[in-house]
Amino acid sequence: MLIRSHGEKDTYDAAKKFAAGLFGGEIITLSGELGAGKTVFVKGLCSALGVKDEVLSPTFTVMNDYNGKELKVYHYDAYRLSGGDEAYYAGLTDYFGAKDGVCVIEWAENIADTLEGLETIKVEIRYTGETEREIEIL
Repeated sequence: MLIRSHGEKDTYDAAKKFAAGLFGGEIITLSGELGAGKTVFVKGLCSALGVKDEVLSPTFTVMNDYNGKELKVYHYDAYRLSGGDEAYYAGLTDYFGAKDGVCVIEWAENIADTLEGLETIKVEIRYTGETEREIEIL
């Protein structure tokens, strides 16, 4: 699926629509350059799942978890990780596939070895202009 976004609101709204099809256990990987809108996408997803807390990028904490209406959201930012071993030994992989929630991983390519053999939904966000983006869900 390919979605064209003309700004943050479109990205947020696209994530809300996408989230309607989540039932728990999903692992979603987000890729895109710095500032592409990965965290905005997570904010829209969290809103759709009933998260009331402020959603912030977990760049320094690596993972934030949020309680939604029916599902938890495990929001990762693997930007600062140098490999899957770091994620594994920090216990971050314990939540992969958890039926009570959804894992959303920014910069998942940095811990790709931990995701081998797991079913993932890939979301790629690409710049197409100053505020325009293409969001591809694979």
